[in-house]
Amino acid sequence: MHTSNLDAIKLSEPHVDGQVSVERALAARRSVRRFKNGSLNLVEVSQLLWSAQGVSNSRGYRTAPSAGALYPLEIYLAAGRIDELAAGIYKYMLAGHALRKIADGDRRADLSQAALNQNSITKAPVVLLFCTVNERVTCKYGDRGMRYIFMEIGHAAQNVCLQAVALGMGTVVIGAFRDNEVKMVAHLADNERPAYIIPIGR
Repeated sequence: MHTSNLDAIKLSEPHVDGQVSVERALAARRSVRRFKNGSLNLVEVSQLLWSAQGVSNSRGYRTAPSAGALYPLEIYLAAGRIDELAAGIYKYMLAGHALRKIADGDRRADLSQAALNQNSITKAPVVLLFCTVNERVTCKYGDRGMRYIFMEIGHAAQNVCLQAVALGMGTVVIGAFRDNEVKMVAHLADNERPAYIIPIGR
């Protein structure tokens, strides 16, 4: 890990050749709501973020398909217990595969409260927040673009679920929350809408 002049926390390069087959990951994937107390490390966090929206080739295409390659998703990280990373809210920066701190402090309890007190959010060492910028897609596809956005969220979330299994972790996907409260906790931009909360841990 190192920090640039722009305060971007550079993540390690993602691995593209793991030890768990896709078939094994599919068979083992289950919703997990209880996690051990241990921390994750930045290499693991790097891999999870890359699986969600990482760049996977020289033309800028990502790990999840996107209608018209318009990419409406933004990924935030609520860090609780991560080795070498202070607790806080971070935004995943595709350019350079890095994190940028948005807010200090452990915000998992606040996110849990915004999500109707779902305890898995508080207990997981890492929580990913998927957000959408709808206009990136609806400007081309109109109202039908919303359907494409929802498809893309599903693609990216399943990537994370399978990557978690491959790393020996569990996760659960959460869609029940109060949008405005989540926006405030995560300091989202005005045009970013929360869509999915994904707690991850061992």
